[in-house]
Amino acid sequence: MSITTIPLEALKGRGSASRLAHRFSRDQRDPWDDGWDTLAELQAERPERLQTQVHFEDAKSAISRNDSPDIPFDASLNPYRGCEHGCIYCFARPTHSYLNLSPGLDFETQLIAKRNIAEVLRRELARPGYRPSQIAIGTATDCYQPIERELRLTRSVIEVLGEARHPFGLVTKSSAVERDLDLIAPLAAQRLAAVYITITTLDARLARILEPRAAAPHRRLQTIRALTEAGVPVGVSVAPQIPFITEDMEQVLQAAREAGARSAFYTVVRLPWEVAPLFRQWLEVHYPQRADRVMARIQEMRGGKDYNADFATRMKGSGIWAELIRKRFETACRRLGLNRERTLLTREDFRPPSSGGQGHLF
Repeated sequence: MSITTIPLEALKGRGSASRLAHRFSRDQRDPWDDGWDTLAELQAERPERLQTQVHFEDAKSAISRNDSPDIPFDASLNPYRGCEHGCIYCFARPTHSYLNLSPGLDFETQLIAKRNIAEVLRRELARPGYRPSQIAIGTATDCYQPIERELRLTRSVIEVLGEARHPFGLVTKSSAVERDLDLIAPLAAQRLAAVYITITTLDARLARILEPRAAAPHRRLQTIRALTEAGVPVGVSVAPQIPFITEDMEQVLQAAREAGARSAFYTVVRLPWEVAPLFRQWLEVHYPQRADRVMARIQEMRGGKDYNADFATRMKGSGIWAELIRKRFETACRRLGLNRERTLLTREDFRPPSSGGQGHLF
């Protein structure tokens, strides 16, 4: 698989160090030294800082359905494709391949915004025979990534769900969710909303290279506190767990509990398709001395491979190392009193929203 490497000077605030050719590419090119020092000259060039570009699309549907036995929800919604947070481990990176874009830098710089998602969602909820079930928002890409500040697509989705009294949960690494507390808090009081904040590590230096454009760890803790004080049920996601990289799970859980979180969950790192070579390259750039050790432990949890998509093990892994992570998580949760009660949202008050067409006389 070909990788076009980008000089590190251009990568401040970016997770990937390359525009990895996606798996459907017909042409793949590798850098090559022709003996005239052209490769060294190319690498010495200092290109302009990579800029984020937003492209708009009209979505045909808003709600995605799944029947995967290892996922605790069957309905999800994502206002954006690609994610500016640039998390190097993101399992959604390979979806950019279907757009003929690189899962590497394109995933975090070439973003797709579903500009009509609120209107499409309204139509879907208003269909005769629609049966509500909790919708998970931001399961693939972060629904509060930086472009949400201006586009407000997530806010428009919450407005529709609120009008319909439809239950939802959202997961984010961003403090921008606080902006929408005026919508989320009243819905939470009616058992219609819950929020989950992802905190992978408390190590600010690590977070800066692992999740370069997400909120700092201490800021995410402040967000948990702000949501809790507003009466919103808050959980913490300590995902993904990466052997020899994210080593402070217990400290994250304790800090989140002290900030107000009442539930927690985790997954182990997943490296499907193009994520594996991207993650290997990230290790070589930032942790060259431990890269082989990290990958060996990941493969130990995946039956000797970089990734195993088996439903029974893909989220938590298998083997001794996966069992150790599970025991650490469960022990910490018991000690801290996390996950003692489930956050149960109601769907009994659902009412179809106005479809936007001709109104009713009575």
